[in-house]
Amino acid sequence: MSVVTLLGLTIVSTAVVWKGSELLDGASQKLALYYGLPAVVQGAVIVAIGSSFPELASVVLGVLLHDTFDLGVGTIVGSAIFNILVIPAVSAMGRSPLEVNRAVVYKEAQFYMLSIAVLLLTFSFGVIYNTTGAIGTSVIGRPLALIPLGIYGLYLFIQYQDITDYEPPISEASVDVRREWLRLAVALVLIVAAVEGLIRAALGFGDLLDSPEFIWGLIVVAAGTSLPDAIMSVRAANRGAGEVSLSNVLGSNTFDLLVALPIGVLLVGSTTVDYALAVPMMGALTLATIVLFTIMRTKLRITSREARLLLGCYGLFVGWVAAETIGYIDTLPGV
Repeated sequence: MSVVTLLGLTIVSTAVVWKGSELLDGASQKLALYYGLPAVVQGAVIVAIGSSFPELASVVLGVLLHDTFDLGVGTIVGSAIFNILVIPAVSAMGRSPLEVNRAVVYKEAQFYMLSIAVLLLTFSFGVIYNTTGAIGTSVIGRPLALIPLGIYGLYLFIQYQDITDYEPPISEASVDVRREWLRLAVALVLIVAAVEGLIRAALGFGDLLDSPEFIWGLIVVAAGTSLPDAIMSVRAANRGAGEVSLSNVLGSNTFDLLVALPIGVLLVGSTTVDYALAVPMMGALTLATIVLFTIMRTKLRITSREARLLLGCYGLFVGWVAAETIGYIDTLPGV
């Protein structure tokens, strides 16, 4: 395909993701209201899992239809960095300062940091117990994939404890539950179709420019699949629900790292990860998380000035990846 065709496919797919995200946002809000979920749980589980569906779809479709796992890994890591640096910044600029409560800082943010460590530990086990003899390669099989999935089970248990301790306010709002579940299903179908378009565009750009699939997943697919998170977080911030906005970001990243990637492994049985490339990316993600955590903990809010700092950090990240891709610098093996 030509560059024009690939650009058109990217734009159309992104627009469909946007529309699917709008349906997903409205349905998830009403379902959370109907089931009486606390705001933090609503953002970290219901909204987060729904808005993370594009990343999950990118891993599953990449593995089943395109026989590539690196694209999915790049999408997950790139989406996580985008979520951490761009979405809170845009949300804060729309409603400055964006208030943060202690539950987001001390539960969601810290558990998200744990998820990064667990995934990196899983990759490290894949290197230690690699029997193929390939140096610098992490071999992840189904037993290792169960480690992050087990940690996500612990995360859901913690969220369940919050639900049992929560007394929802009495609401007289009428919700057509069947209709909202149907809207949710339609939204997910639209998002899956759009993600397939983004994957095809990313693979096409990689072939045209002779660059690794990981890099295109890291930037192109990651930004497109992060649209649901961005839309939902910005809308939540605009209606004054800062805890929903930020817990959605952190919960989405937790789901992506602990569930989306392991599901891809479970589908194929075993896969390899370029450890020498994955570790620097995980390091960048860790650094981005530290920056956001520090900003959130300072006075429990994010100001416009701090939002600009987050956007500047993302600009540096994209510049670094671009410089690697064109060969201007050489800090990432295999790029």
